Amino acid sequence: MGRVEGKVAIVTGAARGLGKATASLLAKEGAKVAVVDILEDVGKETAEEIRREGGEAIFIKHDVTSEDSWSAVVKEVLSKFGKLDIMVNNAGVQIIKEIAETSLEEWRGLMSVNLEGVFLGTKHAIRAMKKSGGGSIVNISSIAGIIGTADDTAAYCASKGGVRLFSKAAALECSKIAHGYNIRVNSVHPGVIKTDMVAGMMAQDAELKKRLESSHPIGFLGEPIDIAYGVLYLASDESRLVTGAELVIDGGWTAS
Repeated sequence: MGRVEGKVAIVTGAARGLGKATASLLAKEGAKVAVVDILEDVGKETAEEIRREGGEAIFIKHDVTSEDSWSAVVKEVLSKFGKLDIMVNNAGVQIIKEIAETSLEEWRGLMSVNLEGVFLGTKHAIRAMKKSGGGSIVNISSIAGIIGTADDTAAYCASKGGVRLFSKAAALECSKIAHGYNIRVNSVHPGVIKTDMVAGMMAQDAELKKRLESSHPIGFLGEPIDIAYGVLYLASDESRLVTGAELVIDGGWTAS
């Protein structure tokens, strides 16, 4: 306990799934957490659940594609907690569609959340963290940001690949060889994670379940907490030497 004691964190897309698991774990380990999400009712429930379990959390409704919304979120967090130490850019969307059938509007909509949202979150985190002496930015990418897939997810792959390289460039920009902001930036690359949505899909499709599990040499799918522990490590001072890195949590998928 206490691995991020006294730190202040923002977690986007924190109402459910990976974001909820991450926000809850950071709070259990001592961080004051801003649960931010466009889903207001579910987000409020997550923040309340964290508080019931003894953590400190607030909910802020937030659209990651809006720079005005980002300014307001960071301003509220600084007003409430006085600083920002950890930014977890987790919010993301996916479309499953062949390239030839994907409209430009659909492409731009996905990029606005998955890539522009990460850019804006990183931008505003850097501004806040510079004032308090540093911090850690963790951007959630995917194994689809490292390898391509044959599942009609080219737009998603492009966005997550962008997150991967953007994170590396941001890490160098924030490092001593450039501007010396004392801010570390890393990306996390999950395999298929058994969220409620994925579990529901597998329950209805035995063949899908078999295919997904066989893609992970370790023999089982990860759960949201598995990703949360990776984020916790990168958010904590235990990873003080880690920046510009990609933490792959995929049960061996990309090793095969």
